[in-house]
Amino acid sequence: MAVLGGAAFWDADPDVTEAVFAEALDAGVNHLDVAPQYGRAQQLLGPLIPAVRDRLFVACKTLRHSGDGVRAQLEESLQLLGCDQFDLYQLHAVNSRAELDAKSHAFEAIMKARDEGLCRWVGITGHELTAPDTHLEALGRYDLDTVMFPVNPQLWSDGSYRRDAEALLAHTVDNDVGVMAIKSAAARPWAGRPRSSGTWYEPYTTQAEVSRGVRFALSTPGVHAVCTPGDTDVLRLAIAAARNVTPMSDDERDDAVVSASHEDSIFPMPTA
Repeated sequence: MAVLGGAAFWDADPDVTEAVFAEALDAGVNHLDVAPQYGRAQQLLGPLIPAVRDRLFVACKTLRHSGDGVRAQLEESLQLLGCDQFDLYQLHAVNSRAELDAKSHAFEAIMKARDEGLCRWVGITGHELTAPDTHLEALGRYDLDTVMFPVNPQLWSDGSYRRDAEALLAHTVDNDVGVMAIKSAAARPWAGRPRSSGTWYEPYTTQAEVSRGVRFALSTPGVHAVCTPGDTDVLRLAIAAARNVTPMSDDERDDAVVSASHEDSIFPMPTA
């Protein structure tokens, strides 16, 4: 299953946004993931949602820490996206236990929003190498419905990351927690090379490479969906890969890890 990643519409042309959104729906994508931090994505996507709201799962996020701040941003996003309720609302980019500690009031706010019916489910997202450990700790503290974190062959070549990720996934399977994978098509840091896509990392750009990452993520036990990359061209490749996905065998997964193990990690994320 593919989740349409709203980061691809950061500063997109409205006509391109409408076209790509329609292409995704036509391909069977029924889950949109967007955030206030994604540039103009909420403003661009908002007018397109009401007409298809009955067949679209809408997920949004917040970076805020205070309960009042979270609530205000949730209500603003509902208005911008033309929704009375979100299907999923997530605390965004919780990458460390220190950040988890700092967001205790934010967690209380999203769970209160769930209780009040402003969202149906609540979750957590993260990006860095510390995300799986942080998310496992979060699931021990709070009644969360979903997690979203990076899954790709290069990361699985990092023994520490893989161990933490597999521990998190084992917990999600045992406790019926939804899992969405991000960065399935990430290749390497830009490292000064000219940028040819809108993503903060250099993505793979051929159908075979993107399909390898998507197949790997969707063949990882416990993963339910992959989020499409933040670039409209690579996004299309990822949707095609998810639409035609066939599970990887254990040998194919091992080969994918070996093939990507020479790549530099995209983490830590660049700060500028």
